[in-house]
Parts: sequence; C-alpha cells; structure tokens
Amino acid sequence: MPHETVLILTLAGGLSAALVLGILTQKLRLSPLVGYLLAGILVGPHSPGFVADAGTAAQFAEIGVILLMFGVGLHFHLSDLLAVGAIAVSGAAIQIAAATLTSMVILHFFGFSLLAGAIFGMAISVASTVVLTRVLADNHALHTRTGHVALGWLVVEDIFTILLLVLLPAVLTPGGEFWSALGLTLLKLGALTLFTLVVGQKLIPLFLGYVARTGTRDLFTLAVIALALGIAVAAAYFFDASMALGAFLAGMVVGQSEFSARAAAEALPLRDAFAVLFFVSVGMLFNPASLLTDWPLMLATLFVILVAKPLGAFIMTRLFRKPLRLCLAVSASLSQIGEFSFILAGMGISLGLFDERVNNAIIPAAMISITINPMIYRRMEDLARWLERRRPEKAERGEVCQIVPEEGTAPRVVVVGYGPVGRSCCRILRDSGLSVMVVEMNIDTVHALREKDRPVIHGDALQAEVLREAGLEKAEALLLTSTSIPARDVTPIARAVNPDVRILAHTAFVGEARVLRDLGVTAVFSGEREVALAMAEFLLRSQGAPEVYIQSELERVREKLD
Repeated sequence: MPHETVLILTLAGGLSAALVLGILTQKLRLSPLVGYLLAGILVGPHSPGFVADAGTAAQFAEIGVILLMFGVGLHFHLSDLLAVGAIAVSGAAIQIAAATLTSMVILHFFGFSLLAGAIFGMAISVASTVVLTRVLADNHALHTRTGHVALGWLVVEDIFTILLLVLLPAVLTPGGEFWSALGLTLLKLGALTLFTLVVGQKLIPLFLGYVARTGTRDLFTLAVIALALGIAVAAAYFFDASMALGAFLAGMVVGQSEFSARAAAEALPLRDAFAVLFFVSVGMLFNPASLLTDWPLMLATLFVILVAKPLGAFIMTRLFRKPLRLCLAVSASLSQIGEFSFILAGMGISLGLFDERVNNAIIPAAMISITINPMIYRRMEDLARWLERRRPEKAERGEVCQIVPEEGTAPRVVVVGYGPVGRSCCRILRDSGLSVMVVEMNIDTVHALREKDRPVIHGDALQAEVLREAGLEKAEALLLTSTSIPARDVTPIARAVNPDVRILAHTAFVGEARVLRDLGVTAVFSGEREVALAMAEFLLRSQGAPEVYIQSELERVREKLD
C-alpha cells in the first residue's frame, strides 16, 4: 500500500465495511455495534484480503472519543457532576475494588502474580465511553438522572485511569518516586480543570460569539471542532491528562453558554462517523485463532465484566437508597469495557507484568460485552417491572429511560425566528399562558432575549439536535415565522423529531404554500394570499357590501388560492 494513500484507504475501507455490516446486523435485529466490530475483524490483519492500517484507525477512533466526550460535556454541566459526586466517587471506587480483587483471585489460578492480577482487574473495571453514551442515548437516558449518575461514575473511572497510567511506570520502574509522581499528576489535573472551567468559561463564549456574528455556518462548525480537538490535545501534551477528559471539560464550558445546542448540532455528524471507527479499530485487534488456546481466561474475564462489575455497581447504588430501576440501569450500562482497558493492558504487557494472553482474553471479552450490553440494558426495564410486581409495597418508580413531562404543565410551542412575526406570536402565546421556546440564529437577538429571561436556543432549525434541545419532541406546535426559513427542509426534520406536532409556516408565495401542505405542514400562511384577502375585504367593506356577502367571497377566494 503506497504510504500516501494509507489514511484514505483506511478511512474508506473501514467505513464501507462498517456500513455494509451495520445494515446487515440491523436487519437481523442486532445492534449496529456488532456490525462495526465485525467490520474491524474483516479489515484487520488477521483476516484475508484488504488490511487497513491499525495505527491510522486507532487515531481515527481517538478523534471519535474526543468528539463524543465533547458532546457529552455539552449537556453535563458542573452542577450535574457535583450532584452525583458522592455516589459516583464511592461507587466507582467500590466497583474498581471488587473487579480488582476478583481478578487477582482468578488470575492467580492462571499462574499470574497478584500484582499482575491487580493491574488486570483495574484494566477491565473501566467502562467504555463510546458504548456507555451510545447505549444511554439510544434509550433516551443520556440526560436523565440515570445518565447523570452513569456518566459521573465514568468520569471518576477516567480520572482514576489517568492517575494509574501516570503512576504505574513510577511505581514499577526502579528508582521511581511514587509520591512525587502522584502530587505532580494531581497538580496537573487541577490546573487543567481550573484553566478550562475558569479561564475557558470567559474566553470560549467570547470566541464563539465573535465567530457566530460572521454569519458563516462553516466557520462556526470549524470553530467548534477546533475547540474540541485543540483543548483535548492541549490536555494531553501540557497537562498529561487524557484527551477524552480535556474534551469533556471543553464541552462543559460550551454547554453553559448560549451556543450549547448549535455546537452539539454542528459536531454531531463528525462525532458519529469517527465513533464508528472506534469499534472498527477494536475489531482489528482481535485474532480469532487465539480463542483456541486462551478461551478459559477469556471466559473468566467475561465473568468479571458481566457479573462482578455490575454487582458492585448495583450494591453501591442501593446503599445510596436510589430507585431500583436506576440501580439496575446504571449497573447494566457499566457491564462492558473499552478504550482505556486496552491502554492499561498494553502498559501491563510493556512493563512485563503479563504476556499477550491477557490481550487475547480482553479483546474478545470486550467485543462480547460491547455486543450484548445494549440488549442487557433494554432488559433491565422488564426486570424492574417484574421485581416491582413481586414486591409491590416496595415498588419505586424512579425514572430510567426517559424524562416524562409533568402533568398539568402548559403545552410548549417552539417558535423559529424572532423577527416581527415571531415577536408578535410569542407575545400573544405568552399572554395566553402558553410556554414558548424560541430558536434563533442571530446571536445578538439571543443575547437580548436572555437578558429578559426569555427561553431561547441559539442554533439552526435545520439541525434535529437543535429542535430536540428546544423541546420539540414534547411540543404541541412549531411556528416557522419567517419567509427566510427554509420550511421545505425544516418540515421533514421536525416530523422525524415529533410526528404529531402541528406545524404552522409563513411563506411568501401561494405556490409554495401548496407544496408545504403536501409535505405535512398543518397550516400555511402566505404573504400573497393574506394580502389579497385583506385588500379584498377592505374594498368590499368600503363599498358597503353586506357582511354575509363579504364572508362568502373571502371564503371563495381562499378556496381558489388554496
């Protein structure tokens, strides 16, 4: 393979194989993640035919993790992290300890030292960022209490892993200084957090505001991607932290600004594409022939991942008196391993603690746990219902999969555009007691509305993520108030987000109104039509025409124009 085409061929081959096998597994009613992993095996070095470059694929996967953690940070504010801090810290610590002790015992029977067992246990105690967020998002639990606990748990695990990656060489290398290495690592992590959350909170919104005022969409997209990747790389090279942690902190800063929804929408397509390559890169590491000799260790590893880890998580969440459904959902979401597990295992091999048998056990165990984790998570709701029926007096109705709107709340109306028409509509709706959320691209208008404490989202209505952030999934009506809004393009996107929402659109031409009604717009208000009706009504009234005649003529004109 010519050197200059390695990147292109790896990207094209990996994504093409993932697309084909992802569609196939979806048709078989399996998670597409299974297809992505199989695609990695297909283009990996242990299968005949085309072989993708493993190093390049791993870097693509790292970009996917960075963008994914940036997106998670956009919706996971510091207050959410502090709210679950106690259960996340203690729960992650107990789970890591349980997995580590179990692994030490198991690996002792395979001839490994207790230290090797401890490092192995720590490696498989860390869940995958990609898998966790994907499972939570697919089950509409990413922004619920369950999602906050699980993500907070994951952040604690990531911080622990970072400390371990830094301290292991210092402890195991002759002459290494443990306490000095620990102090330096904590100092760097503290400096990264302080810089990102304090300095970045002032500079990043100013920078994004300047870019947004240019009115150029591609520049804003470029700014978001550059921030996510730039802060992630800076975290690794200047603070010795993980790129994922740096991207997460950057997302938290942007998420507290008015650019949250728009930034999430702009980063979404790239995030999904590169996240797929993470699974492809995992599949490329697997050598199917290793199962012939290393299957006992693989089964033992799988036992720790699917039994010991979830059991530890379940016990800890119950000790904190959390609802049964939340406990089951959190423990299920953490019953898998991923990117950090491979990194820690590789470090253990490089330090001479264990050999390739460990990799040959961890990779298939990771693939199996990643494959079945979505199915396990979906079964937790059924298990919770069964347990509640068995013990109805202790049933706890904690939310797990989705946020249900409170009964009795006013129906929400999403208004796109805050020009003269949008402004008037919002005033009338608010005076009528309806809650209104505005979607607006002009950043100065957004600032003005926020100063008046008016609900507003900065973003493009052509992005489904922006409409979801505005609450369209639970809204009763969507108002497209300006003729400059591409109603033809927004309508199918809005229908995909909420098939039952009533869509009211403002358009300039009568011909456009007919097209929009065919697309599913509930009511269309055309400038040509309304002006014609208003002029005709004024003329008839000035001529003294009877009211009945005026109304019949107006109705006839409406039918003709429609």
